[in-house]
Amino acid sequence: MAKSSYYASQALNRDLNDNKGLPVISQDLDAIRAYQWEVTFKNLPSEVEVPLGFSKPLTLAAKQVNGLSVEVEDIEVNRVNDKVYYPGRPSMGTLEVTFDNLLKTKAGFQLYKYFQTTYDPATGEMTSTFLNNPGSFKTTIEVLELNGAMEPVSLVELRGAYPKSFTKAEKNYSTGEFDTISVTFRYDFLFQRGDAS
Repeated sequence: MAKSSYYASQALNRDLNDNKGLPVISQDLDAIRAYQWEVTFKNLPSEVEVPLGFSKPLTLAAKQVNGLSVEVEDIEVNRVNDKVYYPGRPSMGTLEVTFDNLLKTKAGFQLYKYFQTTYDPATGEMTSTFLNNPGSFKTTIEVLELNGAMEPVSLVELRGAYPKSFTKAEKNYSTGEFDTISVTFRYDFLFQRGDAS
């Protein structure tokens, strides 16, 4: 069966007729750009100092965000000649964020202090902040996606997050790039929201 009309001409208001020699293309086809976002940390442990001029919740400059994922395992069920699947246990990804090591915020030092709330190599203690104040070493991380006018359009919220690894970038005389720090976070729950509220 042949299609009676082109989808975009109906659903997306694309005018395929001549418009002074040019088609009119709907702006509904625009997408969120991969480079327009912010990363915010809420309820940081008291060990992480907020630099002068900044306030909590803390928003840090980041170059790259990767690992916003959630999936469910498959339960395979075999019945005589059939094989079917059911959704099983959920599992979350690990968030990897590459931060610019800014002079003003001393981001590298602050992120290391944050990592120490998970494991402190000076004392060998695990989650000492949790022992002093249960539940305080986990936090909420928000990745805010912005449109072309830098207005919020959607929000990814990661709850129950804590730093899992801390990695300094390579130092090299031959490069002209800024210093960076990569921190991997584990989280318990991922929420994708259609707005920034």
